[in-house]
Amino acid sequence: MLGYPFLTAAAALTVLSTFGIDAPAGAQSAVALSGQVTSAEEGPMEGVIVNAKREGSNMTVSVVSDERGRYSFPAERLGAGHYTLSIRAAGYDLDGPSATDLATGAAATIDLKLRKTRNLSRQLTNAEWMMSIPGSEDEKLQLLNCVSCHTLERIVKSTHDADEFVQVVARMQGYAQVSQPIKPQRRVDQSRAANPERFRKFAEYLATINLSQVPRWEYELKTQPRVTGRGTHVVITEYDLPRPTIEPHDVLFADGYAWYTNFGEEYIGRLDPRTGQHKEYPLPELKQGFPTGSLDLKRDHDGTLWFGMMYQGALAKFDPKSEKFQIFPVAQERNRDDTQLNMLTMNYGVDGKMWTNDAGPSTILRLDVASGKYESFDPLAMLPGGRAGKSIYDIAADSQNNLYMTEFQSNYIVRLDAKSGSVTYYQAPTALSRNRRGNMDDQDRFWFAEYRGNKIGMFDTRQERFSEWPLPRLTQPYDVIWDKNAELWTSGMTTDRVVRLDPKTGQSIEYPLARDTNMRHMFVDNATTPVTFWVGSNHGASIVRVEPKD
Repeated sequence: MLGYPFLTAAAALTVLSTFGIDAPAGAQSAVALSGQVTSAEEGPMEGVIVNAKREGSNMTVSVVSDERGRYSFPAERLGAGHYTLSIRAAGYDLDGPSATDLATGAAATIDLKLRKTRNLSRQLTNAEWMMSIPGSEDEKLQLLNCVSCHTLERIVKSTHDADEFVQVVARMQGYAQVSQPIKPQRRVDQSRAANPERFRKFAEYLATINLSQVPRWEYELKTQPRVTGRGTHVVITEYDLPRPTIEPHDVLFADGYAWYTNFGEEYIGRLDPRTGQHKEYPLPELKQGFPTGSLDLKRDHDGTLWFGMMYQGALAKFDPKSEKFQIFPVAQERNRDDTQLNMLTMNYGVDGKMWTNDAGPSTILRLDVASGKYESFDPLAMLPGGRAGKSIYDIAADSQNNLYMTEFQSNYIVRLDAKSGSVTYYQAPTALSRNRRGNMDDQDRFWFAEYRGNKIGMFDTRQERFSEWPLPRLTQPYDVIWDKNAELWTSGMTTDRVVRLDPKTGQSIEYPLARDTNMRHMFVDNATTPVTFWVGSNHGASIVRVEPKD
């Protein structure tokens, strides 16, 4: 059946309730390093990211200049040592001191002067390339399929003509989504790369925005305005991981550690944010020759970690205390070339059953945790027009362990009844929203990211109603999570900004990050005041911690 009409952001106030109480802003601390950021063109500059990295450390600490151009690093974040300084402000380079020595207990002052950059193109985010290139909105939004694996800079600086792009796009379709330029991984099932000529129209468009016909782009390179106001009230710490091929896809913080699934390798990892120390736990390679890597990461009530092993055809359970894995592979007769177990749910305490999706055929599996046996469901076959042209992206279970799915192609939210197996579908209000990751709260409200729609959606499963909240331009959210103050957090793969949204007012705050940061699943630590946001830099081999000051 069809869902009820959706609510506007204002009307959604009637279905919202508070997740927690407001917390006081963080206390002021002593300063280790401060100064003013200026340029000849602007004078004092607000919204400039200033980075400090101590020699020999894997941690980079960043702050953002305020309305007076002032920046300051808290003393507890920068110990004694030799630091390299850098900035991020589209259109500008640092023209002054790039290093300093800090002594214990002594505050330092360094004013930073910026000059206009000679190469703006190397500074643009994916969002800024999409702002700059010509084309219709539909043409530009096709590029969202590309940023999962690499930046748009690789496309616009290429010299491929349309004929070459037909072959390039077909080849890209043959790579698993766990790929990145430094480590491509071929799918064993190559059906997605079949019939290259079907990519002709897209290839012709790509050839109009690159350098195949001109020595220099004939369109103006545009930049987003820098953040202002509360967006500058933040401290960001980025922790480099030991290999550039590590892809921290899903991150969660528990018991003092940031845990992550490695999207491209057979490990899960653990980071100690106090010391920067890192540890990996190797997974067995169940299917030799198939792409490696894991995706969805969740924590059980007893502290056990669960995750999907994707192309290896299994779910896995990891006990951080014993450091032992338990693997739940699908039966051999069902383990095909396109088998891909991505996502999972955690409400198996209701009936002993854990849901997962097989993203290859886009079906649903249900694991009996005690026996290790799976049963199969095909909910897409029950949608209007059948399963053709539809796919399941993420899943979440309500308090009765009924399953809800985001359908990626036709923007349905699909319900699978845990007892009867019956299927109900609801059309999300934004056309072509490309719904991606989502989470179910304790009131059975399913929050999800509208990737192409550039909105946060919420489906109240009890009232059968949708609500939506628009996001800053080109955020293109991948996931959404809430905090104890009932604020929503999201991010994506285009702007290199974390977004904090107040659903009561619809107002957003953007926190800018220090470099290109391909962000996927995120986590909010509610034990701190203000809350702390964690995310992986999926192509940057790092974990990022965002700490708002208010």
